Amino acid sequence: MTVPDSSAFGPTGPAGPENPAAPSGPATGSSGRTAAGGPVRIDGPWTHRDVAANGARFHIAELGEGPLVLLLHGFPQFWWTWRHQMTALADAGFRAVAMDLRGVGGSDRTPRGYDPANLALDVTGVIRSLGEPDAALVGHDLGGYLAWTAAVMRPKLVRRLVVSSMPHPRRWRSSMLSDFAQSRAGSYVWGFQRPWLPERQLLADEAALVGNLIQDWAGPRTPEFPDEETLDVYRRAMSIPSTAHCSIEPYRWMVRSMARPDGIQFNRRMKRPVRVPTLHLHGSLDPAVRTRSSAGSGQYVEAPYRWRLFDGVGHFPHEEDPIGFSTELINWLKDPEPDR
Repeated sequence: MTVPDSSAFGPTGPAGPENPAAPSGPATGSSGRTAAGGPVRIDGPWTHRDVAANGARFHIAELGEGPLVLLLHGFPQFWWTWRHQMTALADAGFRAVAMDLRGVGGSDRTPRGYDPANLALDVTGVIRSLGEPDAALVGHDLGGYLAWTAAVMRPKLVRRLVVSSMPHPRRWRSSMLSDFAQSRAGSYVWGFQRPWLPERQLLADEAALVGNLIQDWAGPRTPEFPDEETLDVYRRAMSIPSTAHCSIEPYRWMVRSMARPDGIQFNRRMKRPVRVPTLHLHGSLDPAVRTRSSAGSGQYVEAPYRWRLFDGVGHFPHEEDPIGFSTELINWLKDPEPDR
């Protein structure tokens, strides 16, 4: 396996008070709503509350009434990334709920539990805690990885599946190992494997690297995204104590477990086909996850599968083209017979 350059997370100088490291073990139950350093419960038409699931507490923002649509954010973001879709979904007659994943935003930062199987149980546990029989899962980036996983592990709780900017886990694994172009595009994942240093770099200079990553991964079609105010929100959210460490832990598991029994078992488990209607969305200019890496994911779906490519858009189609993304999403959710 060839590991490409991961200079984005290379040494930046000695650690010190001006370049703090995340603590070695995040405190159990630490919540972004009380920690200093990042906005989590941002005002808007939605309401905020906490729900208990899978042995932890999760912050959610919710808006609207109707069938549940559960929105899962990716790295390096939190629930607020879905602000445009929440209002659009509520106006279309859905109950839109955006959750903070374990270790991020206002959710608990636990010492363990960052493998995808457990994170997927967080998601399905939140569905149950909301009193719903099932949900349409919408996931971006890491949230998409977990949405794929939840649809395999708990298919009765997933009514429909929508994934953006993330291939099926087996497709992601094979692309990272055998496709040098994708391995190089995902060099940040390799950089995350080192202890301590990635956390320090994410937090350095008021989490400047978070803003750099979002700018680098966004496409040129919409120069207004991201603006400085948006970047400041994400940088401050990452600065909540222990968030950098918890955000990186799922990626460490993905790589370090490849040759371990738990990783091999998870990869085998994901051979089970997805049997719920699936909408797969991707930006044509995504520099972090290549189009051809995602495009082969339909082979793992034994249900209606629809692939849509957003021209000129990068890694964040839901923020770069929020109207187009929301329109595609809502039309598909309302379609009683989604096409293959």
